[in-house]
Amino acid sequence: MKQCLALPLNLEMAPTGEMLEIALRHKPHAVCLVPERREERTTEGGLDVHSAGNHLTGYVAKLAEAGIRVSMFIEPSGRQIRAAHRIGAPVVELHAGAYCDAEGAAREAEFGRIVEGARIAEEIGLECHVGHGLSFDTVAPVAAIANVAELNIGHFLVGEAIFSGLDSSIKRMRALMDRARAQATGAQSA
Repeated sequence: MKQCLALPLNLEMAPTGEMLEIALRHKPHAVCLVPERREERTTEGGLDVHSAGNHLTGYVAKLAEAGIRVSMFIEPSGRQIRAAHRIGAPVVELHAGAYCDAEGAAREAEFGRIVEGARIAEEIGLECHVGHGLSFDTVAPVAAIANVAELNIGHFLVGEAIFSGLDSSIKRMRALMDRARAQATGAQSA
């Protein structure tokens, strides 16, 4: 698959010996370490890097030594972001699931956690991504956060493609993201 792609290959994987071996053998552009439980259909929550840092440090080091960019999929909390920095991960992906699932004031509070998490990541020198659960209805505010470098939205786009096609789904999502970023950038320069 890597030879057929014109774009970088990113691998989302649990921090297990078997997955590390696969990543080191195939050398994707990037690896995002995620928690994984057998009964899950999709990742539910971020890695607890603060508690599992000693276990994760070796994975981060081995992947980095192989020239693979490493990110940690974590909750948007300063404690987890700082732990990811301590173990040498250059990138964090903030889990947006709670934000996407919430409504009203609860959604605003969860969005505030993402904004604060992105600020902390930038402050300590980490690249910040956001993902999990983003949809046409939730993406614009997150896309407008200036210090978020990347959004990960694959699951929603593939699901939406059933109704309108993958090309159409991607174009609609991209337009929403670009419009939100342009409005935020315009507001900041005004």
